[in-house]
Amino acid sequence: MMLKELLKDCPYVSTTAEEHGNTLWQRDIKGIAYDSRRLEEGFLFVAVEGEKTDGHRFIHDAIEKGAAAVVHEKETAKPETHHPELKETSGIPFIRVKNSRKTLACIANNFYERPSENMTLVGITGTNGKTTTSYLLRSILEDWGKTVGLIGTIQYMIKDRIFPAAHTTPESLEFQSLLKDMLVAGCDCVVAEVSSHALAQYRVDDAVFRTAVFTNLTRDHLDYHKTMENYFSAKERLFTGLLDREGTAVINLDDRYGWSLNMDLRVGGAEPRKIITYGLETQADLRAQNVVGSFDGLRVTLDWRGKNYGVSSPLTGKPNVYNILAAAGAAVSLGVPWDNIVSGIEKLSHIRGRFEKVDKGQGFLCIIDYAHTEDALERLIRTARELLDQQSTAGSNKSTGGRIITVFGCGGDRDRGKRPNMGRIAAELSDFVIITSDNPRSEEPEAIIRDIEAGAKRGSYIIEADRREAITKAVLMARDGDIVLVAGKGHEDYQEIKGVRRHFSDREIVEETLKDLRRR
Repeated sequence: MMLKELLKDCPYVSTTAEEHGNTLWQRDIKGIAYDSRRLEEGFLFVAVEGEKTDGHRFIHDAIEKGAAAVVHEKETAKPETHHPELKETSGIPFIRVKNSRKTLACIANNFYERPSENMTLVGITGTNGKTTTSYLLRSILEDWGKTVGLIGTIQYMIKDRIFPAAHTTPESLEFQSLLKDMLVAGCDCVVAEVSSHALAQYRVDDAVFRTAVFTNLTRDHLDYHKTMENYFSAKERLFTGLLDREGTAVINLDDRYGWSLNMDLRVGGAEPRKIITYGLETQADLRAQNVVGSFDGLRVTLDWRGKNYGVSSPLTGKPNVYNILAAAGAAVSLGVPWDNIVSGIEKLSHIRGRFEKVDKGQGFLCIIDYAHTEDALERLIRTARELLDQQSTAGSNKSTGGRIITVFGCGGDRDRGKRPNMGRIAAELSDFVIITSDNPRSEEPEAIIRDIEAGAKRGSYIIEADRREAITKAVLMARDGDIVLVAGKGHEDYQEIKGVRRHFSDREIVEETLKDLRRR
């Protein structure tokens, strides 16, 4: 693709290509790279300033490897500033921009021929519930006969092909590449989890979202966003800046930030949008009523503007009622018939690492869950308590006198402020807690545990820094009718310690322990 076509509709401050007439504008660009290690001869190099590394430092390397052009936002990025011998490389156009990340998104969209304009793209954002909502919506759309791509925390899916997910939402170059691959593979629809980091870093800019879903907002990622206001502003961009003019916002009206978003879109001066609200406690467009939960799943009535639809789902707990509402609301916005909505919800049996049951015939319940925020952990434990209460009320011997045993830790190099709060929540709501390590990353596990312990009630917990041992202890101490919750890592199959990732699966350890228990 010619450089001029690549930069179509992408704002820039100046370019050295103009100094040479049309010659450099006609230069053929074979690919794009923002990492000089991945650059090949004939590629456009985009210098991006990251949290740890500044791409402007590697412009010289990119030129030596055969970069055909360079995009940069710092004036000092021109090679002759630091390398006078490169001054004669006038055959390499330099394009200066105000924001390299925003420009990268624009360029990537152009390079991959604007794929989102030829498919239905749904973005789901919020602190909790994104993954489950995305899988529910995918199941609904497939029941409707659509071919669906998925971009999310657990994995990326192009029809039936599965790829590991490095990030919930990849960088703009990879994001647009995935969309193009999905389009070529015949996907009609794409469901994408959109993280706050992705929105703050313009990773999904220039994509056309037909529907945007807001699940909720609770404390998380404040190590990056610093304040809840910044965190909310990042999420809000999906609705105020990226949602198609004819698109629909689907909003959890029970969440206070969802309520604010709804008001902002209606009366806050933003361009009016089509809006579908959902909830259990407010007068939303789509409501859940007659909710009945058990160890085996949910039964719920969905009220859509006065019309009722009964749904049975293998998923468990109140958080999944909200996820079902979010997916149903998104499906309604796309014109999916209610028969397909109900059928699609009922067909989804489980999501890896999301209130995932591990059953080897034991007399107690073992749950693996990704809960790693204050709100998610509280919802997880309260859901377990509700299940115990409901089973007891139903007269099930299996749950008589059942206890909740919770195993959890907190990740290193992340928001430290939530650690004591999570310790307090776990200790107050569980019958017994084992505080352990999660992904300590560069921090010492013991230091993280001390932060958690500061909020925990004395006598309600023990410490076992070795996560394998902690999980094993929890399973071995469980009695018939108990619920063991292993929280924090969910689907992850690694533990990161001092920058090294080692294979580690909560589920595998629970299964191994249960097998040993049966042999005994």
